[in-house]
Amino acid sequence: MSREEMDKLGWDSCDVILVTGDAYIDHPSFGMALVGRLLESQGFRVGIIAQPDWLSADAFRALGKPNLYFGITAGNMDSMVNRYTADRKIRSDDAYTPHGEANKRPDRALTVYSQRVREAYPGVNVVIGSIEASLRRIAHYDYWSDKVRRSVLPDSKADILIFGNAERALVDLTHRVAAGEPISSIRDLRGTAFMVPSGWKPTPEWAEANSTRVDTPGKVDVHPDPYEMKMKNTEGCKTDDADPTAASAPAAPAEPVVKVIKIMSREERREAEKEVRNKTVVRLPSYDVIKDDPVLYAHASRVFHLESNPGNARALVQAHGERDVWLNPPPLPLAMDEMDGVYDMNYARAPHPSYGKARIPAWEMIRFSVNIMRGCFGGCTFCSITEHEGRIIQSRSEPSILREIELIRDKTKGFTGTISDLGGPTANMYRLACKDKRIEESCRRLSCVYPSICSNLGTDHSKLIQLYRKARAIPGVKKILVSSGLRYDLAVRSPEYVKELVTHHIGGLLKIAPEHSEEGPLSKMMKPGMGAYDKFKELFEKYSKEAGKEQYLIPYFIAAHPGTTDEDMLNLALWLKKNNFRLDQVQTFMPTPMALATTMYHTRKNPLRKVTEESETVETVRTGKIRKLHKAFLRYHDPDNWESLREGLQRMGRSDLIGSGEHHLVPRHDAGNRSLAIAERRRETPGPNQLAKKFGQNKPRPGGAVQRTPVARSTTARVVVAGKPARKGIATTGKGGRK
Repeated sequence: MSREEMDKLGWDSCDVILVTGDAYIDHPSFGMALVGRLLESQGFRVGIIAQPDWLSADAFRALGKPNLYFGITAGNMDSMVNRYTADRKIRSDDAYTPHGEANKRPDRALTVYSQRVREAYPGVNVVIGSIEASLRRIAHYDYWSDKVRRSVLPDSKADILIFGNAERALVDLTHRVAAGEPISSIRDLRGTAFMVPSGWKPTPEWAEANSTRVDTPGKVDVHPDPYEMKMKNTEGCKTDDADPTAASAPAAPAEPVVKVIKIMSREERREAEKEVRNKTVVRLPSYDVIKDDPVLYAHASRVFHLESNPGNARALVQAHGERDVWLNPPPLPLAMDEMDGVYDMNYARAPHPSYGKARIPAWEMIRFSVNIMRGCFGGCTFCSITEHEGRIIQSRSEPSILREIELIRDKTKGFTGTISDLGGPTANMYRLACKDKRIEESCRRLSCVYPSICSNLGTDHSKLIQLYRKARAIPGVKKILVSSGLRYDLAVRSPEYVKELVTHHIGGLLKIAPEHSEEGPLSKMMKPGMGAYDKFKELFEKYSKEAGKEQYLIPYFIAAHPGTTDEDMLNLALWLKKNNFRLDQVQTFMPTPMALATTMYHTRKNPLRKVTEESETVETVRTGKIRKLHKAFLRYHDPDNWESLREGLQRMGRSDLIGSGEHHLVPRHDAGNRSLAIAERRRETPGPNQLAKKFGQNKPRPGGAVQRTPVARSTTARVVVAGKPARKGIATTGKGGRK
């Protein structure tokens, strides 16, 4: 990170210099450390410039000019999500910065850093990657500017963009550049995107398919039956444009025709189709078109997601002015031994020494946790995991995970015997996969679990149960907690797993995410109905009682999601009241780049189905006043929301819910009620800090919406008050989901 460190190592220069918007923490949950250690293991000298002053190019000259390239990322989060709340207000802190200090990175950091690098060293190779690059690799709606923006490639002027989990592409790219191959000629790596002249193709035999044909059913031709030997008499058959005199004319003797029909096997057909796909690029509507056409934007989003399975995805191309953005197919998932290699590298598992004793909130949250897998096949439309890591689960081996737990025990300062999380983007998808590899490679579903769990999906949790048991048997480990979000509709398929989890791996609180109670918004989220929640809750309470433990569920909910009406939010509020839930902090929907729900928000069209001018219109909450009302419904018990709720209920014709009775949602007047409500909360409801202390969990960072992306854990927790009648409400707090 400095010239002094280079001198100690005897380096006169770096081969690769990585620039990041985060503090440098040498731990595999942080992309910069993972990439740096990976390149180091390949024999390259790696320098890191963390959180540089972007107001001039001087900070980008700190380590000199790299021999190969600058690798640039905004950090573990999209810089706009990191800096702004769902209400577009600047956050007061930054979990990835020493002391949580805010404003240590610019808006659209990827573009700004790239421009400064070009200023510092004109002509240097620039490679961009990580979450901000992944989610902005094509033209996309940007919530903060409320417009469709270009791909980040032309704005950053980078030579190449690497998206998704890019270990293979990164290693191949670096070795080829080191061997003298111009970076501008490297165009065959999966998981990469780059700018090319309009109409460019890798080789002449490549074909181009228009996306409007890809997503439109064509004419269905009936194939001839090769086993049909009977000759059919066609004498007298006519066509509408046939010569009426020709039918009565004597037919000329027919020349014998011999046809040789080769009947291909299923495997041969599959290989032939694969060969065609591998040489086909799908052209999406251009940036200049979709920036002003919501229907074509929604269509492009749908096609983009349909072409996301690495087993059958085709290359994509999208015009940006006189040039094209070319996207190669997504990277193939890492095999288990490759995953082990990535996580078994020699990490220091600590922040860089230059930070001294500064507290870095994101590090505090994950330092005693272990990531066991990547990816998510849930397909939730508001989530960014699929766009970045894909739907295919990539799991580490059991020995690799157990070794990391032992390393934490032996090398991480402050370890007291508790592993804070054994999880990933989703806690219980470890080693779950399609039962048939050929089916997996041909599948084009957006979710393996919606509208119901696919019959081809393996749901056996036995390997995860075995991992839990071996992990908690390690000497020196007192407790293994599972803090990552749980997919409860999968968990109920394995009551044994629920029992194991509830009995041994919960610190009093378990977070799950119903997100809503009503079918309208749930269908736009691609989330299961409340029946699965009720079934899981029944198992949770049963096994908690059997274990003799006082434990609580933390359900998460989203306000103002596309497809949500005022009535939907009212019904959710009534459900919360009926079940004695009082939410302390809530999440308002934040449209993140390229997510399907963001497409719904921007276009008011549903990309989960074929998109046309006449296709389904999605109700979308856009005004601040209605978004505030939807958020207020989730906190119906808060006196600060009563005035807004009374106004909303009167407008909806539901004044019957205003009053002081048991069935009312809000009181008729504030006078007297406000002070009583506040006093009741202080007297009967422990605050978040009290419950966090009671259950041994860290205090969450206050904040707004969460971007569900998988690179590191969230520090924006959704704090929930869950209650039972006898206790009149208990404040509970969780640690947030993966970032």
